[in-house]
Amino acid sequence: MNEMTWIIAAFAGLMALAVLVYAILDGYDLGVGMLLPMKGNPKDRNTMIASIGPFWDANETWLVLAVGLLLIAFPPAYNLVLKELYLPATFMLIGLILRGVAFDFRAKVALDYKDIWDGIFKFGSGLTAFMQGYMLGQYVVGFENTVLTQAFSILSGLCVMAAYGYIGANWLVMKTEGELQKNAAKWARRCGLLCFVGVVAVCVVNPLVNPFVFDNWFQLPNSLLWFHIPVISLLLFIVNDRLLKRVPMRDDHSCWIPFVGTAGIFFLCFQGLLYSFYPYAIPGKMTLVEAASAPESLQFILIGAVIVVPIILAYTAFSYRVFWGKATDLKYY
Repeated sequence: MNEMTWIIAAFAGLMALAVLVYAILDGYDLGVGMLLPMKGNPKDRNTMIASIGPFWDANETWLVLAVGLLLIAFPPAYNLVLKELYLPATFMLIGLILRGVAFDFRAKVALDYKDIWDGIFKFGSGLTAFMQGYMLGQYVVGFENTVLTQAFSILSGLCVMAAYGYIGANWLVMKTEGELQKNAAKWARRCGLLCFVGVVAVCVVNPLVNPFVFDNWFQLPNSLLWFHIPVISLLLFIVNDRLLKRVPMRDDHSCWIPFVGTAGIFFLCFQGLLYSFYPYAIPGKMTLVEAASAPESLQFILIGAVIVVPIILAYTAFSYRVFWGKATDLKYY
C-alpha cells in the first residue's frame, strides 16, 4: 500500500469505529427510551432514565464524530448521502431534539405533566431509531427508489428499533434489580427474537440487491474465511436467551453478560456489513478512493483525528468507570 491508501484506510477505520461505538452506546439508551412503560409504577421510568442519565448525551458525540469524518475525509460521499437521505436525517434530528428537551423538562414540570414528557422522550427515541434503520436500509440498497426498496428500508427501520430495544433491555438487566430487572429480561427476549429476524432479512436481501456482495460471501475461499460471523452471532443469540430465562440470577454478577453478548452481535453484524461493501463508500456507486479528499487535506486532518479520538475514548471509559454499578434515583439540583 502507498501512503495515500494507508491514510484513506485510516479514516475509513476511524469512521467505522465511530459508527460502531455510536450504535452500541446510543443504541442502548435509545432502546431504554423506547421501552419506557407509560403505565404502571412511575418509579420504574425514573430508574430506567437514571440508568442512562450520566451517559446518553455523551454517547451522541460518536454520531457527531462519524458525520464529521465523513464530511471532511469523504466529501463526495457525504454530499450523495445527504442528498438522498435529507428528509429521514431531518426527522432523525427532530427525534434527537425531542429526546433532549424531554429529558430535562420531565424533571422540572409539575407531576401532572411528567407523563407527557416521558411520552415525548419515548416517541423521540423511537423516531430516531426508526430513521437510523430506514437510512441503513436505503444505504444497503444503494439509494434505489422502488416499492420493494422502500419496503425493505421500512423493515430495516423496524429491525433497528428491535435491535436497540434488545441492547437497551439488556442494559437494564445489568443496571437494575427486582421486578424491573425481570421485566427487562422479558423485553430483551422479545426484542431479541425480532432482532434475529431482522438480521436474517438483511443477510438475505443484501446479496440479492448487490451482486458484488453475493460474490464476496459465496465464493471460495472467502466464504470460509468469514463463516465465523453468522455462526458466532447465532450462538450469542442463543446464549443470551438462555441467560435471560434465568433472570433474576442467583449470582447477579453475571447480569452483564447479555449486554456484552448483544454488543458482540452488533460488532459481528457491523463487521459483516464492512466486509460486504469494502472498498465502496456508497455500495456499487463510489469507492473510498473516489470519495476521498485531497491527500494534503487528509494528512492535515489526520493529526487532529489522532489527538481527538483517544480523548473521546478516554472520556467515555472514565465516565463509565465512575458511574458503574446499579442505577439509583436520578436527581437534579
